[in-house]
Amino acid sequence: MTKNIVRLISASGSEIKKMSGRDLKLAVQKSEGRVILAQHLLFAGEGLVRGVTNSELNKAFGADMILLNTFNFDKPQKNIGMQGLTVSELKTKVNVPVGIYLGCPSEHFNEDDKIYDKNGMLASEEHLKMINKLGADFIVLGGNPGTGTSIKDIIKYTKLSRKICGTDMFIFSGKWEDGVDEKVLGDPLASYDEKEVIKSLIDAGADVIDLPAPGSRSGISTERIQKLIYFAHTYKPDVLTMSFLDSSVEGADIDTIREIALKIKETGTDIVAIGDGGFAGCPSPENIQQLSFSIKGKPYTYFRMASTNR
Repeated sequence: MTKNIVRLISASGSEIKKMSGRDLKLAVQKSEGRVILAQHLLFAGEGLVRGVTNSELNKAFGADMILLNTFNFDKPQKNIGMQGLTVSELKTKVNVPVGIYLGCPSEHFNEDDKIYDKNGMLASEEHLKMINKLGADFIVLGGNPGTGTSIKDIIKYTKLSRKICGTDMFIFSGKWEDGVDEKVLGDPLASYDEKEVIKSLIDAGADVIDLPAPGSRSGISTERIQKLIYFAHTYKPDVLTMSFLDSSVEGADIDTIREIALKIKETGTDIVAIGDGGFAGCPSPENIQQLSFSIKGKPYTYFRMASTNR
C-alpha cells in the first residue's frame, strides 16, 4: 500500500489514464468501499439519450467504472450501443476505467440464442487475446441470464483469462445472476460449498469476487453476503469484492435504491455495481446518482459527474 496511487473515487481522468491494472486495483482498495460501477448493455439500442452513449450517461451521473455487457468480439456491428466507437475511443469520452463482460456459458446450453450471440461474447482464447489490444481496463467473468452458466465454467475461464491476459489484467469473476439451473453465490438454496468456490476463483487468478446485492435478488440477505465478503477478504488479504445490484431492480425508484445501497454498505464490499436493466440498455440515471449519493456522498458524486476533462 505504499505506492503513490490516488483513490479511484477522487482520481481525475488524467490520473486514471496512467493507471496499470495493478494500480487500478490499489485505487479501488484505497477507496474503501465507495467505488460505483455501472453497466451498459450494448445490443439493446443506441442509447437512452440521443447523441451520447449510455456509458457517457452512466459516468455523468456518478459512475467511477463502466462495464460493457454483450460486447460482441466477432461482429462489432452488433455493438449498437457503442455508436461506432472503439473501446479506446469510448474511454477518451468517459475518462474512467472501462471493462468488458465476457460470458462463461455451458457449450451445450442454447436457451439464450434468441437474445444473445453467445459465441460472440464468450471468454474464448481468441477473444481473450484481443482484450489488451482493445484497451479494456478490466474484465468481468460470469454469465448473463439464460446462458446456462455454472460455477465450474467460471472457474475454468478465470484460469484461462489469467494465463492469456497476464498478471497485470484486473480480473473479476463470480456468480450473481443466471441462477435458474445453479443458484448464485449467497443463495441459501445453493447446493455447493460457497467458500470452496470463492477459494477456487481466487486461486484461479480472480482479483475481485462478484456477488449479488442483498435486497435486489430474491432470497439474498445482507448477513450471507457479508460473511462471504469477509471470507474473501481474509482468505487472501488483497482480494476485493463487488456486490451487484441488478435483477431489474436497477429500474426501480430511488427510495428502493437508497435502501439497497445501505444494505450493500453493511456487507463491506469494495465495489458497488448497478446493472443495465433500466431502459435502452442503461440503468435509470437517477438511480446511478442515488446509489452514488448513498455510497460515497454528494461531494464525491459531484466530482465524478464534473471531472470528465480533468
